Amino acid sequence: MFGIVRPCTHRLSDGLKTEWMAHLCGLCLALRSDHGQFARIVTNYDGLIVSVLTEAQTERDPGRRRTAGPCPLRSMRTAPVARGEGARLAAAVSLVLASAKVRDHVADRDGLLKRRPVAAAARRVAAGWDRAGARTGAQLGFDTALLVEAVDRQTVIERLAGPGTPLLTVTEPTETATAAAFAHTAVLAGKPRNAEPLAEAGRLFGRLAHLLDAVEDQEADAASGAWNPLTATGTSRAEARRLCDDALRGVRLALSDAEFTDDKLAHVLLVHELRRSVDRAFADGTCSHRVAAHPADGPGVTGAFGPPPGNPYAPDGPGSPFGPLSPPPEPPRDRRGLIVGCLVWAGLACTCQMCCGTFEDPWSRQRREGLCSQCDCSDCSDCGDLCNCCGNCGDCCSNCDCCDCDCGCDC
Repeated sequence: MFGIVRPCTHRLSDGLKTEWMAHLCGLCLALRSDHGQFARIVTNYDGLIVSVLTEAQTERDPGRRRTAGPCPLRSMRTAPVARGEGARLAAAVSLVLASAKVRDHVADRDGLLKRRPVAAAARRVAAGWDRAGARTGAQLGFDTALLVEAVDRQTVIERLAGPGTPLLTVTEPTETATAAAFAHTAVLAGKPRNAEPLAEAGRLFGRLAHLLDAVEDQEADAASGAWNPLTATGTSRAEARRLCDDALRGVRLALSDAEFTDDKLAHVLLVHELRRSVDRAFADGTCSHRVAAHPADGPGVTGAFGPPPGNPYAPDGPGSPFGPLSPPPEPPRDRRGLIVGCLVWAGLACTCQMCCGTFEDPWSRQRREGLCSQCDCSDCSDCGDLCNCCGNCGDCCSNCDCCDCDCGCDC
């Protein structure tokens, strides 16, 4: 999986988590249905946003979901998955952009691609993905040649870029490609008036994707000698952060200009989670525009000296003579024996339940999370934190009904 919008499922309500997984699995199955099993390798988190946007603009229809069979990545469970033109457009775009990424790695001679036979095979795969994406795109009225042309132009721009070249000159081809994909969701949904604002949102999303990739790879690129837009143009990380923050605001404003039927998931991914992606890339623990000088600045705001101390006079406070109260002991569990536990472990491993989803420990029977669920959940403490970008800065979200509780964006 690749992509910049990687939401922690602990931050999503049960309903939004189900919807997000439906689009992710829908993209994967659309790739398999139209282009074969191997094409599923290009399933990515950002591509499903195209499917989400298409559905967000259409009326609810029971036919837009189907029940998919058991899958190892869903712990061998069935699940409702997205179907229709949105998922197919997402598949076509994912194929073409993945092809571009492969060609870029070939040009940079990364890893095994330094070897000519491997590079030749990779180029053949990329060309096949281009043709496959073009076929599906044509069936949906979308010309993927726009994406291919933008990618080819990217190579030329990178070759000519140097110190002093504006960074946005380098990101322009990516912006053009994502703008075209986002705008076409309005065509598929029958909302042509949404094409312009969604094109703007897509353009800025592409800018963010390019910049965040550059920020995250800068050190590794410097070590390997690979080309990096920040290093090549002499752009500081502070300037890159400013451009990212401007793009975040632009995406939010563009989405507010579009007409949606149900944009809860789209809002979460393109407003809240996109900001978290920026914070993660720049190694920030909080929103970029929300820094409080003192805990007294407001409830729930952590200042420069950490959270306010607890009440030392409380029975379980830090200064209590009785010390903190211990939680009640867990009831005893029926532990499995060594051999039975090993058999259960083998079954869980073979079905990938130990990688994704939740499962019972083979021996202790305790509920555990799969390896895929081990994300940074330091800011997942409550649902209200989902809307923490609506702080005291006046730059508030215009739509905060994105989760199933009151986000408290009182601005």
